Amino acid sequence: MIMSSQKMDKTIEILLVEDSAGDIRLTREAFKDGKVRNKLHVVRDGVEAMVFLHKEGKYSDVPRPDIILLDLNLPKKNGREVLTEIKKDPNLKRIPVVILTMSNSDKDILETYNNYVNCYITKPVDFTKFITIVQTIEDFWLSIVKLPNGTE
Repeated sequence: MIMSSQKMDKTIEILLVEDSAGDIRLTREAFKDGKVRNKLHVVRDGVEAMVFLHKEGKYSDVPRPDIILLDLNLPKKNGREVLTEIKKDPNLKRIPVVILTMSNSDKDILETYNNYVNCYITKPVDFTKFITIVQTIEDFWLSIVKLPNGTE
């Protein structure tokens, strides 16, 4: 198997944008025993996601995420709006965004790919399958894929 092109001594910064406490807990659990050192940051709505990404207020000292896991159905500002803002911002557009949502709508899938999402995954209802999905995200995006550094 091809191993990581990431520096294994570097902690991977993950931003999870999710309003469901249950899905947050499952995602934390799935990443806890991960093969890659990671730090999971969690925000619970689209407005807070953009504040985090722009390092405003209480997020002024947060690291830039290496990857964003984004739900579509969020309060205050939905995931589609957040994705559009990220991909239009020259300082954020290179951060890979993975949609992780309950929606299986062809319209949502097409719309997010038209807005340059990197990957679209429908959350399974089954606990074990959800854990497997998150671990697969980790295996692919954090162990195999070479992610861009910073804003260069």
